[in-house]
Amino acid sequence: MERDVIFNSDLHFEHKQWRRELLFWEDELKSLNRRLSELVLRWTNKEMLAQLERFQNQFVIQENVINELQELINLHETNIAEHTKKGEDVLTQQLVKKHIEFRNQMDTQRILYSELKRNFFRFLSKYM
Repeated sequence: MERDVIFNSDLHFEHKQWRRELLFWEDELKSLNRRLSELVLRWTNKEMLAQLERFQNQFVIQENVINELQELINLHETNIAEHTKKGEDVLTQQLVKKHIEFRNQMDTQRILYSELKRNFFRFLSKYM
């Protein structure tokens, strides 16, 4: 039975991709929040303002998730660096398992974030 070998550089490459994606989401949330602020100034209807507040809360949650994911990447990168300093280029099964779990988290977050944006854009098209 042949086993795949996973090197530090493989995981580092994926981390770099995730960081760029998270930075993009972070920047995009700033734009979405600006759009939200514009709507707050235009509307006085309490129901409309309640919907805006729900989106605002969801944006804050997304910002927190992004920060949390960035921190997890940093921790994993630190761990990889420690292995590299020891001359260990191949990671243990436990570390790879953590990486795969994190990959699944990113996949789930992509879906959730995409759904939030889709709902917000539908909302915008209805009220802009």
